[in-house]
Amino acid sequence: MVVVGAGIGGLTTAAVLARAGLQVTVLEAHIYPGGCAGTFFHKGYRFDAGATLAGGFYPGGPMDQVAQATGIEQWPAHHAEPAMVVHLPTQAGMCAITRRGDEERWRERAAAFGSAAEPFWHWQERTADALWALALRIPAWPPQTPREAGRLVQKGLAWLTANPRTHLSPTLIADAFRPVSAHLQGASRALRQFVDAQLLISAQTTSERANALYGASALDLPRRGVVHLEGGIGAIAETLVEAIRRHGGAVRYRQEVTKITPRPGHATVIQTKRGEEIYADFLVVNLPPWNIARLLGDAAPAKLRRLPPQPTDGWGAFMVYAGVEESALPADTPLHHQVIAAEPMGEGNTVFLSLSPAWDRGRAPTGQRALTISTHTALAPWWQLQATDPAGYEARK
Repeated sequence: MVVVGAGIGGLTTAAVLARAGLQVTVLEAHIYPGGCAGTFFHKGYRFDAGATLAGGFYPGGPMDQVAQATGIEQWPAHHAEPAMVVHLPTQAGMCAITRRGDEERWRERAAAFGSAAEPFWHWQERTADALWALALRIPAWPPQTPREAGRLVQKGLAWLTANPRTHLSPTLIADAFRPVSAHLQGASRALRQFVDAQLLISAQTTSERANALYGASALDLPRRGVVHLEGGIGAIAETLVEAIRRHGGAVRYRQEVTKITPRPGHATVIQTKRGEEIYADFLVVNLPPWNIARLLGDAAPAKLRRLPPQPTDGWGAFMVYAGVEESALPADTPLHHQVIAAEPMGEGNTVFLSLSPAWDRGRAPTGQRALTISTHTALAPWWQLQATDPAGYEARK
């Protein structure tokens, strides 16, 4: 059994299968696991490559279910409260709003947005509760077989009957077809900015384009509880790697796959950039579909050959990794800050800052803290410069 790609999905799959007794090998092109949820080492610092906040570790939550399925006794996770501080521009200057998971969040939001915003937050939390209640049943979506379709119906009916008044409400049904902005009609500019900024980092879009159901769930991250991982966000992937190896599997780095050749009735051949050929009776590829189609070439199934072009208007992130003097930081300063300086969102008008915890001494040299700064940026101009004007690309950075 071979798994290509040591992202969280690939590693979780490999850990579950290894625990079930399969002989599993994971091939990863990079030198560390986790992908955009990885942590890299540079000059004494451990920087998070992309994501810096993690959620879903509460009892019965997604990461708790992953731990149970993979035999992980405990994640190296520490509860974080508050989750972050959001800084909004006002006529009087910047206004700081603390995002909390406890009941204090209602007072904080009322002070920032007034009582007129309360219906929005009641809708958000009620909708998120309904969606999480369904998601944690782990329905197969989209179903691939009649058996999966049957299980989906069974789990869906159980979810509906558990709370029919909420789960069958016209609002919930309508929200499947409208954006979050439908619930922000007449809202203050401050509330809309706040919601847009929070959706940008949790759903990668703003209220005009984020589906209402998904958006309500994405806005729920602080209430569900966020954690810091000892050693950085990459500790999730590293813990999964340990589980794979503990169950007899292997994880190999610097193993970029260049070609996959299916052979009906025989083992699939996997070729790497180093010229190695690996044979697999079963194969899982944890990559975007366009990458899979390229690796398969003419052997790609019709579904992969008919893929639409990759979107050119997607978001990326421009990252800055830095070290800061611990003595320059106020005591008990929150570790995560989202700053909205202007609109439109992104391109330096909004930034997200994350500090390594003071207790995590492995993240930075003595007396220092690791700082990650990111801003959303449109990808198309970067790709165009990279292809046509390398000097312009470097200058834009």
